Amino acid sequence: MRLIIMGPPGAGKGTQAKFIAEHFKIPAISTGDIFRANVSEGTELGVKAKRYMDAGEYVPDEVTNLMVRNRIDEDDAQTGFLLDGYPRTLAQVEELDGMIEFTGHRLDAVVCLTVDQDEIVARLLQRAQVEGRADDTEEVIRRRQEVYLEQTEPLIAVYKDRGIVHEVDGLGEVAEVTARIFDALDDLPES
Repeated sequence: MRLIIMGPPGAGKGTQAKFIAEHFKIPAISTGDIFRANVSEGTELGVKAKRYMDAGEYVPDEVTNLMVRNRIDEDDAQTGFLLDGYPRTLAQVEELDGMIEFTGHRLDAVVCLTVDQDEIVARLLQRAQVEGRADDTEEVIRRRQEVYLEQTEPLIAVYKDRGIVHEVDGLGEVAEVTARIFDALDDLPES
């Protein structure tokens, strides 16, 4: 099963990705986690990524594409994967299409979590306090929402044209949202 989970930052993608990955026995691959790990380790990639992340901007495609390609080539992703935070641009959609096509597979589904923007800001400010995330200020959060609307939301239209988008209400208890996602995905044929 090859899946993407989409939605604005703070929609609950990371939380739901864990449940989806466990359910389908595939790795959840989060570009955000990869970026944060590189930042905390002070790698060259982390230094580059931090500049963009601190400004609420996306890390450039060439850096992100290479990281994703390397990750989905790992052994645990051979039977499938769930991407969280990728693709975010039309160029990344094309790159991902090539990566998957090269393996002889196809993308099975895109889960799109829908959540009210003010609810997202409140969630992320709460998360910032709990987890001590310096990059989650209200200004940066709102900028991420703008960037999402400008760059990422159009990707949903591309995947809708392919007939693989499953929009799921991301509001409610975690278990309720998870059940909605499984209802949408459990009948899909595997690639």
